[in-house]
Amino acid sequence: MQKIPSFDDVLAARERLKGQAVMTPLIENPVLNERVQGRVLIKAECLQRTGSFKFRGAWNAISRLDGDTAKGGVVAYSSGNHAQGVAAAAQLMKLPALIVMPSDTPRIKQANTRSYGAEVVTYDRASEDREEIANRIARERGAVIVPPFDHPEIIAGQGTSGLEVIEQAAERGISVDAVLVPASGGGLVAGNALAFSGRSPMTQVHSVEPEGFDDHARSLRSGKRERNEKTTGSICDALLSPAPGEITFAINQPRLKAGLVVSEAEVKRAMVFAFETLKLVIEPGGAVGLAAVLAGKIATRGRTIAVIASGGNVDPGLFAEILNGR
Repeated sequence: MQKIPSFDDVLAARERLKGQAVMTPLIENPVLNERVQGRVLIKAECLQRTGSFKFRGAWNAISRLDGDTAKGGVVAYSSGNHAQGVAAAAQLMKLPALIVMPSDTPRIKQANTRSYGAEVVTYDRASEDREEIANRIARERGAVIVPPFDHPEIIAGQGTSGLEVIEQAAERGISVDAVLVPASGGGLVAGNALAFSGRSPMTQVHSVEPEGFDDHARSLRSGKRERNEKTTGSICDALLSPAPGEITFAINQPRLKAGLVVSEAEVKRAMVFAFETLKLVIEPGGAVGLAAVLAGKIATRGRTIAVIASGGNVDPGLFAEILNGR
């Protein structure tokens, strides 16, 4: 296993991200607060560069590469948001990028990835191994693999979102009781766990996942990495990794309070609420934390809950269907 990153690595990542990543707003809405009888702070990573938090980790890793180590550029495997983050970071570094993406990835994510100059190779999520494909291409090209979550620099970069939550809340004199973080492979929640344990250790950190893909919740209960039985079948396309990462679980197991699980219906209601009330476009995987709050999956009365709205790259057709109640 690679080195487990520390809180100091998150601080170092923040310095590298200055001038590159957006310090996204921490939004509070009186209608939402009244509804849950508490305070909810939405970290709008849907407004981040490339439309999701993934640019943070991608830049933190790729900006440290040089021409000698990455002669063949970079290769990544992703359902879409990491793809765009890697493509954008590689473009800024003037490195070629190739992304291995599931064939059922929303078209907008594939198109956006190509718009940053990256080459896209698709695969069948149900029958093919994306890591095997990516590793083969990287060997052929002499390229560097940039993993989506189980990598110390990726995790540290994602943790800068949590660091910003803590500091933005503190500027308003607010301490955060709990933070809800979408979880796929666990890089974002692991980075946030490092940030909060280092700067706000009393804050409870929760992973949030869709039903049927709750490997983190089950792993936290059993104390070992559990796998999902399936790899497709949820509108939360960004949260379909088969199991927690080795590094991410090593960080999360001792630091997370518990894993929360939401239904697709609850996710859809959260997306509609975000659009109509918060005026935010949040993709299904990015809306699971808000869904957990609205569905009462965590106590909110008299408490302050932070929610990472991790991305906004939703397929327009799907978004229209959800807004129209279909």
